[in-house]
Order: sequence, then C-alpha cells, then structure tokens
Amino acid sequence: MQKIVILGNSGSGKSTLAKNYVQKYGLPHLDLDSLAWQNTQPPKRKPLPQSAKRIDAFLLINDSWVIEGCYTDLLEMVTNVATEMVFLNPGVETCVSNCKSRPWEPHKYKTAAAQDKNLPMLLDWVRGYIKRDDEFSLQSHVGLYAQFNGDKVEYKSNERDARLT
Repeated sequence: MQKIVILGNSGSGKSTLAKNYVQKYGLPHLDLDSLAWQNTQPPKRKPLPQSAKRIDAFLLINDSWVIEGCYTDLLEMVTNVATEMVFLNPGVETCVSNCKSRPWEPHKYKTAAAQDKNLPMLLDWVRGYIKRDDEFSLQSHVGLYAQFNGDKVEYKSNERDARLT
C-alpha cells in the first residue's frame, strides 16, 4: 500500500507530482486546498476540526493514497499513517516561475481571469516562504520532514519528474 504525503511551497509542483502518481499508480488524490478554505472573500481557513473530519473521511475509504499540500498542521494529521513523504523544495524563484506559468485551475477559480487577478498576491505569498514562521513556511516543512520516520526524499529541483518515468 502506498500512502504518500507531498509537501512544499505553492508552485513547487505538488499537484503535478500527485497527478503523476494518480496516473501511474491509480492512487486516490486529496489536494488539501480543497478542504482547507471557507468560500469567503477574502478567503479564510476552515477550523482545523472541520478539515480533520474531511481528511478522516478520505482515509476511511482509501487504503492507498496521495495527499498533497502546504499545510503542515493538516499534514501532521496523516504522517503517522503515511508510508512515504516527498518534500518539493526547488527554491522560491522556481516556485514563482511555476506559478506564473500555471494553467487555469477551474477547481480553485471560477475563471482564468479570476486566477490571473489573484496572481500578484500569490507571488508575494510564495516569496515569503523563507521568512514566514507559520504552518506554510519552509521552517515548518523542514521540521515535519525531519520528524517523518518513513521513506522520504527531498527534491531541490525538478529532478522529481524522472522518478515517475
């Protein structure tokens, strides 16, 4: 059974890698963005117990899976049952570049224009990865990765793509 956690900054390639696992191994995929936020303007995080309930429901119906996100507080809820962790850490400028070339994500934005309108805010947020000290920060991701006892790998470039060929 594969139970894979993928973490990293926004734009690091988490969703792309998760989709590769889905295609190659047929794993169910949980994108934590889909359960972490309330549908408000500006966006606001859901209470952790509410997100935890959705994570628990996903785990209950899936023996194998890939879960990805930048939320250390949510990922901590699954690391005790995960078999593998992949930390995507290609550097902030690579993440910025990836965000700029990201195709429209209809599951996150109603229109491509809405996604484009949000891009400057996203790029500022991505650039703060090293300085932040919250659950989305490099510091937090490094700590979670260090504590994980299963198989783990950190990719500091896009070399991870070769792993699934």
